[in-house]
Amino acid sequence: MKRCGRNYETPRRSGGPLLFRMAGMNQPGDATVHIIDDDPSVREATAWLLRTRRLLSQAHASAAAFEQALGAAEPVTPGCILLDVRMPVTSGLTLFDRLLARGLPELWPVIFLTGHADVPTAVDTVKRGAFDFCEKPFSDNALVDRVEQALALSRERLAQRAARRVVQTRVDELTERERAVMERVAGGLANKQIADELNISVRTVEVHRARVFEKMDVKSAVELTNLLRKQ
Repeated sequence: MKRCGRNYETPRRSGGPLLFRMAGMNQPGDATVHIIDDDPSVREATAWLLRTRRLLSQAHASAAAFEQALGAAEPVTPGCILLDVRMPVTSGLTLFDRLLARGLPELWPVIFLTGHADVPTAVDTVKRGAFDFCEKPFSDNALVDRVEQALALSRERLAQRAARRVVQTRVDELTERERAVMERVAGGLANKQIADELNISVRTVEVHRARVFEKMDVKSAVELTNLLRKQ
């Protein structure tokens, strides 16, 4: 765990609206940083800071506002969450517990924004699955560096989930007998051993094996075994 630094300064504006993304939660191809803080000045300053690194953000004034925008769907695009510990009505810690129950921090890492008095609590949340915490006032570069690392992790985990689902779809298309043969091929058994276990001919095993390789889109038992490990 690498803590964010300090000495965060609110950026100056030259006039005009803040240019940060306030679009829907799952924009195709977009990685979005979700800022959840009841202080509008913090939301605006953080969004401006992220934009200097060409990062899209969406601001939420409360836990309820974020949950309403999130809905019930699973994330399909990369993201991470900057979450204030102390907020009225529903605290950041309470929201974090709800997100943990949904498994969301696995896909969208959570970085807590915390005051000095809340540091021990923030450390505990990291142990329970938060990505990191940044103590206010924090270093702008350190914060954005951690955000970029969190987004990279989100991309990786979403890609892994997509790969697992592809494999599961292929497995679901196998017949019961093909699945039985596949399990034994992946277990390292030879065709004769599989034939004896399933009480079928070696030729039948060869036919099923070929169909398994075709449906699973692999060319060898080693490739099949490696693919199944993604599940």
